[in-house]
Order: sequence, then C-alpha cells, then structure tokens
Amino acid sequence: MSITLRQLEIFIAVAETAQVTKASKKLFVTQSAVSMALAELENQLGGSLFDRHGRSLLLNERGRYLLPLGKEIICQVGNVENVMSEKNDTLRGQIDVVASTTVGDYILPYLIGAFRRMHPQVHINMLVHHTRYAESLVLDGNVDVGFVEGPVCNPDTVVRLWFEDELVVIAGPTDPLAHKKTFDVEEDFTNTRWIMREKGSGTLAIFQEKMKDYLDQMHVVMEMGHPEAIKKAVESGVGVACLSSLTVCREVEHGWLKSLKIEGVDMKRKLQVISRKNLEINDTLAEFLAFCDVMSSCSKSRACLSSPWKLQSLLAKQSVQKK
Repeated sequence: MSITLRQLEIFIAVAETAQVTKASKKLFVTQSAVSMALAELENQLGGSLFDRHGRSLLLNERGRYLLPLGKEIICQVGNVENVMSEKNDTLRGQIDVVASTTVGDYILPYLIGAFRRMHPQVHINMLVHHTRYAESLVLDGNVDVGFVEGPVCNPDTVVRLWFEDELVVIAGPTDPLAHKKTFDVEEDFTNTRWIMREKGSGTLAIFQEKMKDYLDQMHVVMEMGHPEAIKKAVESGVGVACLSSLTVCREVEHGWLKSLKIEGVDMKRKLQVISRKNLEINDTLAEFLAFCDVMSSCSKSRACLSSPWKLQSLLAKQSVQKK
C-alpha cells in the first residue's frame, strides 16, 4: 500500500501537538483513526517515527527527517488545488513592490506565491532594499508600495501599520548564552561580542533606539549586510546578534541557534506598508494589500510564519472563518 496524504496530515498533526488526543481534536477524527493511520505509516516506512514518553509522542531522528518532506508534499498538493480551482480568475495586472530585508526575504515571498496561485494573471515584481532606500523608491514612483520594518519620516510618505514583530538576541549552540532562557541587559550586554546589521537597516535603527543607554558599552566585532550572513557567523561562534524573530524560526527549530527574548526591554516593533500621497490604488493592488492583511489578523504565533506550509495553514483557517 502507498503512503496517503491523509497519513501525512495525521503524522504532521501528531508531530505538532505531541499527542494523539490533541491531534484527533485538531483534525476532527477519532483517536483510534489517528493511531491506526500512524501505525500504518510507520509500518510502511519500516520503523517508528516517534519516541514515546508517557502520553507524549516526540519525533525521533526518522520523524524529524520526514516532517519537512511531508509538509512540502501537502503544500504542493494544496498549490495544485488552488491553481486548478482559479483558472477562471479575472484579476490581472502588474504590481511593483519593495520590501526591507526582513520582510522581503522571510515573509513577502510566501504571500506573493500564495496570491499568485489564486490570481495567476497578476504579475508581481519585488525589490529588496533596506528601509531608507525602499522609502525613496516609493516616493520616486519606481514602485507602488513598500513593506518596511524601520522608521520612515518623509511627510509625503503615507504609512499604514501592518503587523507586530519582535527583535530577539540569537546565540550559537556553544555560546554561554545558549544555556539561558532570556537575555539580561544589565548582566549580559557588556561581556558580549556583537555582530551588527549595516547602517540604514531598519533592524539596526530599532536596536539602537531600544538600547541607546548601553551603546557606549557595546563591543562590536563585525558588521554584515544580510541576516543570513549574520546567522551563519553567530552559528560559528563569532558572537551574538539581534535580529527579527521572523528570520530565525528554522534555525531555532533545528537547534542551530538559540533565540533569547530581551529581559526588561520592549523589543516589539510595527512593520508598515508605505505608499506615496495621491497614489491611485487599482482593484489589483487593493486585492493584494487586503490579502497581505492576513498577517495582521492571525495570532501571536505569526512570528514563525516563515515557511509556505505555515502560511498555507493560516490562509486555510482564514478562509474557513470567512465562510
């Protein structure tokens, strides 16, 4: 017998809830159906996927290997269904957007992909630049709208709040801070080697604003222009960094990095949609902006919406709620 999509859905639900009972409630099926499907899948794959700890089921090495593959399969099937069901879509046109680095690399590509599956006649171009330059592109009319994380100040810029993000300190698995649950500014700041974002970065601007009382004590060992480079440097033990929680979900889940909330300092920030005054918003752009608003209506777990699977799950829930 071949592996079925239902078996993969049940496996994923159990992996995410760690219990048969919770998985059955999530999928609206009986506990026996979940147990049976899981047993069949493990039998077909020639071994267990979970380690049993009391009532909890925790992924073993085989299960951890299967999980991202299973999610990708379910995601691709969903993509096919969306494309085939939207063949008669009438929305068409071109949208030009710019995004600052965090949004452009970790959130907007998935939103654009999901939107294009629903509206295949819409062509979307996206540029990625730091906030300051993104704002200039918007004001010069080179793009329609921008999605940014840093402060904007030009009076001709129209700003609309999008959703909330949070900056966290990241440390490599061998760093002494990796054993802590939070980053204590008073205790940990001065004895830390910092890897910083480049000047003009929205993340850097927010960090400097929040930490202005401690900047003169800061030991900066390196500056880098992209979160991916910073993450690799942190992972290799060069130092620690402060990045958006949106950028490090996968690394934290795999144990490659440790994410620490900063104790005693509010590191939350508002991501924004910006446009120029007197911009004419056509139906296509209006539909795209409304679609992106799904990010502001979901729960606090949105900090880890950095995979197509999680975004697809969110969109499915939103669709059910609207009906």
